[in-house]
Amino acid sequence: MSLKLCAKLSVASLLAITTACSREEQATSPELEVPTVQETTVANTVAAVSEDWLLKTLPELVIAIDEGDITSEGLTRAYLERIETLESEYDLNAVLITNPDAIAQARAIDEARLAGEHTGLLRGVPILLKDNIETSDNMPTTAGSLALLENFAETDAPLVSGIRASGGIILGKTNLSEWANFRANRSQSGWSGVGGRAKNPNVLDRQTCGSSAGSGAATAASLAAGSVGTETNGSIICPSNANGIVGFKPTLGVIPQEGIVPIAFSQDTAGPMTKSVLGAAILLTAMASSDTEADFISELSDTSLQGKRVGVLRFSVSDQTGIAELFDAALSELESAGAELVEIPEFDLGVEDYGEKSLTVLLVEFKETLNAYLAETPDTVASRTLADLIVFNEANSDAELPIFGQDLFVMAEETSGLEDEAYVSALAEIKKATGEMGIDRLLAEYEVDVLVSPSGPVMPVIVEDGPDNWPKWSGAGYLAAVAGYPHLSVPMGQVEGVPVGLSFMSTAGADTQVLSFGYAYEQASQMRVDPAFLPTSP
Repeated sequence: MSLKLCAKLSVASLLAITTACSREEQATSPELEVPTVQETTVANTVAAVSEDWLLKTLPELVIAIDEGDITSEGLTRAYLERIETLESEYDLNAVLITNPDAIAQARAIDEARLAGEHTGLLRGVPILLKDNIETSDNMPTTAGSLALLENFAETDAPLVSGIRASGGIILGKTNLSEWANFRANRSQSGWSGVGGRAKNPNVLDRQTCGSSAGSGAATAASLAAGSVGTETNGSIICPSNANGIVGFKPTLGVIPQEGIVPIAFSQDTAGPMTKSVLGAAILLTAMASSDTEADFISELSDTSLQGKRVGVLRFSVSDQTGIAELFDAALSELESAGAELVEIPEFDLGVEDYGEKSLTVLLVEFKETLNAYLAETPDTVASRTLADLIVFNEANSDAELPIFGQDLFVMAEETSGLEDEAYVSALAEIKKATGEMGIDRLLAEYEVDVLVSPSGPVMPVIVEDGPDNWPKWSGAGYLAAVAGYPHLSVPMGQVEGVPVGLSFMSTAGADTQVLSFGYAYEQASQMRVDPAFLPTSP
């Protein structure tokens, strides 16, 4: 059976599960029934799971567990073994810590299934979390900083509660760009004081991008069925682009922000990082606010692009070798899927000193939200304010500041609060420029349903002992990030073994449509490949 056919069958099979039960109790379509769980034995709960299963997508694993082909405990054990093997063999630095209770939690899911209980949308599939997301498991939430090694949360972040309620197993925490890449202007993406530098499993000497670097690398390397990343400006989309996976940044507010180490409340959101669009929709449904009765799955269709007008953000395509060729090939796939392409050759934000104003917003909100977060951490955390962190980093400079500094920390500490007129004005300007006069204006002016662009550049070779050396950028993801609008990246090919993604963006609340458009493209193109762990590009 082809991968494409498997993916399509997954939608049909999962409709019965997903329409009904992103939480334990949700309304169900009368014509759909949850698949019958096959009988199994206690012995099967510890049966070995082969590597072939680990390479499958999240929806394929959900179906396999549901049909009794594998068990949650067997799958969890296999992922833990794979993490140990690949981290040792390639020094990936993708996973910081594994959950010591994961196997017990998986066994409990299997026992519930044996007892005839409904085990949720995720059916006991293991998920990794970026290590700025709180969980009540025996794992700290460090944001990659040595200052938070004793930050053991007593409760789950709401998105984690959603994953658990949907039957997901929290497998562990992934590495990240320290403080979600908001410590220095000139940082090294994917590096943290706790975990070192995460590597790209496709080509090991290339950037993973940040800040959800470990989540991207771990998902690509099949160290879990999927992972959760977070984004303020590009930190889900860029690592998904870099590592050759699907990443989705939802509309601001779809996923609760509580329990996540913050940067900026006006932009921060978590999002799913998986190997398929359907997998992303499933994980998003599990994580979404319990107030929304979320279902991001049932409208996925491989015909969703038929008759749709697609705005081509030509102005966002750089002259970096290979980008334009892959983008044009992806556009041809969109046309073949029934879309009408509309060229958008140029765009002007129309905001003087946009970069400075955008940074002002982040600096002010970072100080306010981080101080509030640190004040609520357990007493075991000695650093209670941003000022404390600056002192901590200076005192531990050999471990925390060997590659880059903390100029953004210092700048944020000097800000004067949310009532500052410069902040209030800057926030209003950048929100209007990227939202109402940005994505919304482009959609209306060109009468299109969605905007597409490359998701980012071809990742550069890592600078071992220095900050990132970025090539010319491709993509316009900053528009969706700052506006708080949905943004999906789907693999569209590789340049010399290095993945590049195709972005889909639209207006606030259009999450389901964006996912469906991306799904149709994915089904037509099938461009994701498993990483080759090449030491360098050919």
